Amino acid sequence: MRGDLERGTNKETALSVEQQVMIALRFLEVDHLQVVGDTMGFAKSTVSRVIDRVTDSLVAMKDDFISWPDNQRKNVIRAGFYEKAGFPNVVGCIDGTHIRITGPSIDEPAFVNRKGFHSINVQAICDHEGRFTNISARWPGSAHDSHVFRTSAIGQHLENGYRGIGQGVLQPAAGRGQARFNRRHCSTRSTIERTFGIWKKRFHILGSEIRMKPDKACRIIIACGILHNIAIMRNEPEVAEEQLIDNQPQMPPYNGPQDGKGIRDHFATTFFA
Repeated sequence: MRGDLERGTNKETALSVEQQVMIALRFLEVDHLQVVGDTMGFAKSTVSRVIDRVTDSLVAMKDDFISWPDNQRKNVIRAGFYEKAGFPNVVGCIDGTHIRITGPSIDEPAFVNRKGFHSINVQAICDHEGRFTNISARWPGSAHDSHVFRTSAIGQHLENGYRGIGQGVLQPAAGRGQARFNRRHCSTRSTIERTFGIWKKRFHILGSEIRMKPDKACRIIIACGILHNIAIMRNEPEVAEEQLIDNQPQMPPYNGPQDGKGIRDHFATTFFA
């Protein structure tokens, strides 16, 4: 990465590798070019160019930091998931998340997802430690999850090379029935949900809106996945949850009719009379 970011100039205005990385990390945290430029003392155009360079350098290293586990690593992951929730033979948890983007000028309707906003439909798989082992970030928000999976590298790998349950299973969403199975299942797959939460707290741009064209937005998403894995490898602390203070009043006992009107009237006379 250092070689990609070192500038072939001796000008005093040339930015060091460390400065470029700090600019990019700051942008991923606050997601505003102008804010980053103003607070760090650089022109908005400089910030934009630096973000492109750092992002491209990170994406070029994707296979070094986001990779499907080999057999030895799979054994570690199986053991980790089993210890976590008692579900055997799990080699990864898979789920999708929509990363909001600004509506593009080209093919804009395709990026509107089922919730009505513009997004990239991102599929990811994580191990028991919350480390990404696969990320697919290339489909617009309207793409169905099953299509994203079938066309992803891991989907193709499993379609062409899967030889049975002995190779391990991926944890998708739980179905109905079989309560004990579902409890263990949900406890296991909560790992990917928690991973998404940590990921978006660590990089605020993922939880707000990426104001870039779709292709750049996809590269930003991959770069954030790489940085997330690097943070886990370096044992970086998670972003602290905001502590909410519960200041709401105590709910007095209610013995009236257990229907909508009775409960609504109880709220109205107790708290709003």
